[in-house]
Amino acid sequence: MPPAFSAAEKARITRLLLDNGLKLFTTQGLRKTSLEDLVSGTGIAKSTFYVFFDSKEALYLELMLTQMAEVKSRVVDGALREESDTRAGLRAFLHATLAELDGNPLYGRLMTHPEEMEAVVRKLDQERVTSAPDNPVTALAAYLTEHSDDLAGDDPEVIIGVLQAVLMMPLHRDRLARPDLYPKILDRLIDIVATGLTRPQR
Repeated sequence: MPPAFSAAEKARITRLLLDNGLKLFTTQGLRKTSLEDLVSGTGIAKSTFYVFFDSKEALYLELMLTQMAEVKSRVVDGALREESDTRAGLRAFLHATLAELDGNPLYGRLMTHPEEMEAVVRKLDQERVTSAPDNPVTALAAYLTEHSDDLAGDDPEVIIGVLQAVLMMPLHRDRLARPDLYPKILDRLIDIVATGLTRPQR
């Protein structure tokens, strides 16, 4: 039978597990992180980990959810919705999201290690993610619905897919004929995509 914890103990240990997870997942990855690594310094046994989280992937998801509001604030509220027109908003959103993936070790690792993303997705509670009030993807979809008159007529899911394709560019930068031109190529691609997805400005 697992040990009983007071609310304060449970909160303290949960915080330690999250701190360990953030450090380990962003440096050595999901697969190489063991339960022994995660419980180190928490004072609990490996088997007791499951009192707090169903799996390593559940811990990873919890970390993503705790950062979700900040990510949405930067890429949606502070970029997409900050611009006066839809085309500029999409351009700003792509630049801000690429900067987020470059500067946020947790989200960036999932983009550069798709096998870890797949592992997390397999275990995640889809309803919990989609219903999260600060989900950037949900906020993006809402924005596209609100600005449908400005868009070039594609299904919103197609538009989101096109934007996701641009966000995969960092994975392939070394495959370009001129990787040294990557920043200019990316800027041009973002401009072409934002222009192509929106109606001509009146």
